Amino acid sequence: MTLTAFFLVLAAAFCHATWNLCVKRINGGAELVWLFSIISCVLYLPATIYVVATVKPHFGWLEFGFVVGSSILHLGYFMFLQAGYRKGDLSLVYPTARATGPLLSVSFAVLFLGEYITLQVAIGAVLIIFGVISLTGGFGKRSNNMSSSLLFGIGSGMFIGGYTVWDAHAVATLLIPPLVLDLASILCRMTILTPVAIKRMDLVKSYWRDYRREVLVIAIFSPLAYILVLYAMTFTPVVYVAPLRESSVLITVLMGSLILGEGDLKRRLGWAVVILAGVSILATG
Repeated sequence: MTLTAFFLVLAAAFCHATWNLCVKRINGGAELVWLFSIISCVLYLPATIYVVATVKPHFGWLEFGFVVGSSILHLGYFMFLQAGYRKGDLSLVYPTARATGPLLSVSFAVLFLGEYITLQVAIGAVLIIFGVISLTGGFGKRSNNMSSSLLFGIGSGMFIGGYTVWDAHAVATLLIPPLVLDLASILCRMTILTPVAIKRMDLVKSYWRDYRREVLVIAIFSPLAYILVLYAMTFTPVVYVAPLRESSVLITVLMGSLILGEGDLKRRLGWAVVILAGVSILATG
């Protein structure tokens, strides 16, 4: 794995952790997603137009189909995960999704993109996934919603694996600019959520009034986190990128302890060492 790819994905992880921290502070729902999505569109549209005008990417029916497919997969992930949080237990849905996501991404990359995974990469990926599962509570919790929680977690992971490999092919093989691919996904999400936002416009206005700074951070960092990953995937195999992305979970959890005062720092630091060991092995593979 090149240093450029490593630092791109690591920067993406910090962006992802930062905007998730702001989301947790606001504790909003679909109307918040609509608000920061529309701001993201306004902010990133000029850059996207510039990229299209200068790069002049080829856009036929195949490329258009991949853009639409990416939007559908990302929207499906978002809707499925939200349903899982409503009908299952967060402590089961979240670690299941975060574990199966990179695992399936790597598997799909080997099966459909013809990528090759070495023993060193496999060991690094397993350490990262195991550390993330343990850091987020593991699967040991007993629950009345055990089956539905696992179902939604695995389903969310399948969406992660699907859109990761789909998008990797789109940007690396079809040469669709990452900005174009991500903006299309944002536009799709924003369009679907517009009726919800209209019904709850008072709540949308209150978010903008009370949490303007946090909303702007989310609007900037949420797309940027995935755009950096997409650029990394233009020249780096998914088997490296997908597990390394999970370092964002480590950063998010540590931010929760250090900034939000959620506690449990000693245990979290212990599993952080395991994840960092996996990252080190993966990065030198």
